[in-house]
Amino acid sequence: MSESKLYYSIGEVSKMLGVNASLIRFWEKEFEILKPKKNTKGNRSFTSQDIENLKFIYHLVKEKGYTLEGAKNMLKTYRFQAKENYDIIKSLEDIKRFLIELKEEL
Repeated sequence: MSESKLYYSIGEVSKMLGVNASLIRFWEKEFEILKPKKNTKGNRSFTSQDIENLKFIYHLVKEKGYTLEGAKNMLKTYRFQAKENYDIIKSLEDIKRFLIELKEEL
């Protein structure tokens, strides 16, 4: 994700996450945490924070197997704790990936 870009289209976000745009629109209706900006035509513009929220929802629903209700409950009740755990897991995965690449280069 480019740090210089402020907004991303739904097409760009769907490619980043590897999901259909329709799933993102569905999640937008289901999760109040998702509030992308919309222009007069209804085109969505997602910020980096929106994308992080989508990645977290993806993690809960697709990777951890939460139901939509379970994911909503997790976001309401344990949002900060769960987000912190998610961030730690992602950091560890990045470190693991780096170490594997380093090992392959040796």
